[in-house]
Amino acid sequence: MELQGTIKKITEVQTFPSGFQKREMVLLTEEQYPQPINIEFVQDKVDLLNNYSEGEKVKVSINIRGREWTSPQNEVKYFNSIVGWKMEKIADGGSFEPTQASPGMQQAAPQTAKTNVFEEEDDDLPF
Repeated sequence: MELQGTIKKITEVQTFPSGFQKREMVLLTEEQYPQPINIEFVQDKVDLLNNYSEGEKVKVSINIRGREWTSPQNEVKYFNSIVGWKMEKIADGGSFEPTQASPGMQQAAPQTAKTNVFEEEDDDLPF
């Protein structure tokens, strides 16, 4: 999946005792009702954000991740996260300048038909 918009905020790298690294970016979408979307960049992808600054227009390739967690009270909860793996600057002429963390990264297979019922359609609803 891809999101397009303006970088609203870029955080510092967070390093955890396990060695896991994470950096977050807030992307403000450009639509009738702009949405501030928090996107995580993890491990070797945190360096992707070094080439960008707040206010720049970008296209971000993302994956949506989900996980299940059971609380000490035995309640099951579900969490989602949006993880970025590639970014491209949107030049003034509308062309893209790709930036990728590693050259051997696999690309997602192209979709042949629009079968995802969760893809956004053009409408004027605020949600």
